[in-house]
Amino acid sequence: MFTGIIESVGTLRKIERLGDDIRLNVASNKLDLSDVRLGDSIATNGVCLTVVECLSDGYVADISAETVSLTGFAKYQVGTRVNLEKAVTPTTRLGGHMVSGHVDGVATVDDRQYRGKAIEFWLSAPAELARYIAHKGSITLDGVSLTVNEVQDNRFRLTIVPHTATETTLESLKAGDKVNIEVDLIARHLERLMTYTNKEVPQPESNVTMDLLARSGFLR
Repeated sequence: MFTGIIESVGTLRKIERLGDDIRLNVASNKLDLSDVRLGDSIATNGVCLTVVECLSDGYVADISAETVSLTGFAKYQVGTRVNLEKAVTPTTRLGGHMVSGHVDGVATVDDRQYRGKAIEFWLSAPAELARYIAHKGSITLDGVSLTVNEVQDNRFRLTIVPHTATETTLESLKAGDKVNIEVDLIARHLERLMTYTNKEVPQPESNVTMDLLARSGFLR
């Protein structure tokens, strides 16, 4: 689990193709790796990756074909800058929102304009993800937790304040660029709960549930 608050901008220094999979060697720059162990998770441009090798100044991680197909990693090159965030701990401040690191798809930057010192982006999301993007809701863009300021069909507007722009890779985005997006995970789970139907699953008011409640003493 992550928060979408970026801790460092790293660099891809080696990309190894293993059939349909990819192995990355990431230079972590200022990211503190002193508490990172083999098997830990690091969000890399919003994608939750498992560390398979710890380096003094970075880490190595594998990306499956499934993840490659849903993200921008298929077109990343050596030298590509990526946003980094270590997994949260029980004492971590939740400064952004709940981020799983399971990217839903790729959005396209349609337009970039300055509004004062902030940068305003319009992006287009895949049509099947549009229903999860809400006005003033949360969305993750290349691992960065952001607030949606406007929605038009499958297009949405984001405003990037100067601090976020300089501390992430978002400052370099331009029209036509592709970015990893993760929609609000609560919205996805709520939709599943509301649309799932299975007549074989006992409902809360079933005789089995009522019998258990009665025997436990809750129904008297």
